[in-house]
Amino acid sequence: MSVDLIRAAALGEVPHGFLGRRGGVSAGVVAGLDLGRRGSDTIGPELAENRRRAVAAVLPGADLQTLYQVHGADAVRILAVDDGPNRPRADAAVTDRPGVLLGILTADCAPVLLADGQAGVVGAAHAGWKGALAGVTDATLAAMERLGADRARIAAAVGPCIARRSYEVDDDFRRRFEAADPENERFFADGRAGHHRFDLEGYVVHRLRGGGVGRVEALGLDTYADADRFYSYRRAAHRGEADYGRQIALIGVR
Repeated sequence: MSVDLIRAAALGEVPHGFLGRRGGVSAGVVAGLDLGRRGSDTIGPELAENRRRAVAAVLPGADLQTLYQVHGADAVRILAVDDGPNRPRADAAVTDRPGVLLGILTADCAPVLLADGQAGVVGAAHAGWKGALAGVTDATLAAMERLGADRARIAAAVGPCIARRSYEVDDDFRRRFEAADPENERFFADGRAGHHRFDLEGYVVHRLRGGGVGRVEALGLDTYADADRFYSYRRAAHRGEADYGRQIALIGVR
């Protein structure tokens, strides 16, 4: 089975792709193209092969740079690839270096890929609810501007993530967002008593547009609902599974 490469029209010919779980060599409950390290700095043979296949599908021969993601709002500039134990602790990265492929791992959080094709600047962000609320997309845009991008020219795509129909949260969660901005109530729908359903994708799109991004595309793909195509932390937890896989979103400069 070949790698499932999902592209966004908004990003045009910029090398990029949102990859699902199909086309990899991992086995068991995380069968497929699992890219998770699970806190380890060791890259075993299955992970190495999955990484090779992912890179080959998007930008053959590129050097892959991932992050030690911490659910924060920091964006780092990648000058030279260091994807080992000292890889950056951050949730977004930007670069203008040809042959560098930025990778973001998710399993329900929203992967965001951004590009100013004219400036040759790209960015990738991991937008879980904490990072999204803290402004990880704003930090990514600012970091891209420091490399010469113009946010009016930047295009962004929000990839597969947990959809509102699948994402139940409690009252305290909703209050955090409404304390930041009362208008955030529109991203919540009623659920069972004391609970709501949160539109993470819609909120991330709102933050990107509010940040001045010229074009934003939301793919509308629900990681929780499509077990054959995507990994999902919440689905694995609800099923009582011992582990869950991580899919990758990639963008680079040719």
